[in-house]
Amino acid sequence: MTDKKSTTVAEYSSAAPDQSHPHLQRLYDLLKEAAPDADETIKWNPPFFVEPRFLFAFSAHKFHLSFSPSAATLEVFREQLTAHQTTKEFLKLSYKESLPENQIRQIAEYRVKAVSEREDDAFW
Repeated sequence: MTDKKSTTVAEYSSAAPDQSHPHLQRLYDLLKEAAPDADETIKWNPPFFVEPRFLFAFSAHKFHLSFSPSAATLEVFREQLTAHQTTKEFLKLSYKESLPENQIRQIAEYRVKAVSEREDDAFW
C-alpha cells in the first residue's frame, strides 16, 4: 500500500498490491452481494461495510487478503475454516489459492443477518 491514506474503497483497491487485485475485486463483489445497502467507508485505513453497525472489513497485503466479519461471527464458522489460516478476528486468504467463495458468502450473509437481528453484539 502507499503512504497516502485512501478515502474511498476504489482508492484503496487501486493502491493495493497488483497481485491482490483479482482476489480483492472478487471479495468486494461477494461482500457487496451480501450487503448491497451497506455504507462503504474507510476506517483505520481498511475498507469497512457498515449497516448501520460494523458488518465486515477487509484489507490487502503483500501475499494475502484479510477478511474480518467480527470475532464472534468467525467463531461460528471456525470448524469449516480449518483449511485456511485464521486468527481470532481474521480469515487470511492467500493469493496463491482460489477464494473460498461459498464460505465467504455464508459468513457474510450470516453476519448481515446477525447484525440486523442484533444477535451478534460484538463490534469485532
